[in-house]
Amino acid sequence: MDVAHCHLDGNADAVEFCPHDSYRHVLAASTYTLQEGDQPNRAGSVSLFSVDAEARHLEMLHRVSMAGIFDIKWNPVGGHSSPLLAQADTDGYLRILRLRSGSGGADGFSLEEINGKKVSSSMCLYLDWNPSATSITVGLSDGSVAIASFAESQLEVQEKWKAHDFELWTTSFDTHQPHLVYTGSDDCKFSCWDLRDGPSKLAFQNSKAHTMGVCCITKSPFDPNTVLTGSYDENLRVWDVRAISRPVNETFVGLGGGVWRIKHHPFVPGLVLAACMHNGFAVVKIRGNEAEVIERYSKHESLAYGADWCREEPVIDGIRSSLVATCSFYDKLLRVWIPESNKVK
Repeated sequence: MDVAHCHLDGNADAVEFCPHDSYRHVLAASTYTLQEGDQPNRAGSVSLFSVDAEARHLEMLHRVSMAGIFDIKWNPVGGHSSPLLAQADTDGYLRILRLRSGSGGADGFSLEEINGKKVSSSMCLYLDWNPSATSITVGLSDGSVAIASFAESQLEVQEKWKAHDFELWTTSFDTHQPHLVYTGSDDCKFSCWDLRDGPSKLAFQNSKAHTMGVCCITKSPFDPNTVLTGSYDENLRVWDVRAISRPVNETFVGLGGGVWRIKHHPFVPGLVLAACMHNGFAVVKIRGNEAEVIERYSKHESLAYGADWCREEPVIDGIRSSLVATCSFYDKLLRVWIPESNKVK
């Protein structure tokens, strides 16, 4: 069921619902647009929206223009008193923006940059907060990964090392063991690093499972032993990481088009939303050693890049429903929709 849609001011590549109480209706969307010519320019923006699913309404609250943005993430709940949005941009900066709400009601929402750090002369492609919101891992276009500390609104790069041979498209903390950091790259390698043992200490590296570049890695919030990976080779893979030095590829499902993003449902174990680049979006149910596509969403007409679940479930026609936001690149399209409720519960 479609709730609302709009077009952004540039090529849309990431959407993130705010997870914090009282702000769960707030949606951030980012863009990256390459302006070609004698002096190429990579421009971007972050737009804030208020989503009212019951009224089928999407209202833009605020927009800020900046360098091209590859990724955005809200800080985890519990790690900080106020919502913060981190962004990774084409100028090699990691920036932290605070969500501000004024006295003018919904229209008072805005983003204010509180800190920015030049991480590298290469582009920042991806970021992830640790569970306590005290560190951020950043993937870089030269194959490096950086770990930045965040305390009292200050950012400092603590470690940086060459982790892969090509673009590092994804990096994430293990939410149950945050001293572990996962990375994936165009070199087809799926790696894990132990921050306790120095910046270049490999916990494992798998170079055989993915036949093309690794685009996304995400730990299950419900199962401490399960990690999911997505790849340009069009497969979503389920890994058992109980033996961290030798993860086991338990199952996989072909989604088509390249698996760019995977997002776990906030409340339903084993339910994930995947952005499949050339093949729209998919809702996948994972049960043990089985993975099944239970729904497709194909109302975007361009590269399917950004996807997220809302942490607030609206009541539509008397039924509590899950809410999803997705975006696609070249058509600059943002859509908010509700998956078929009988399939996601």
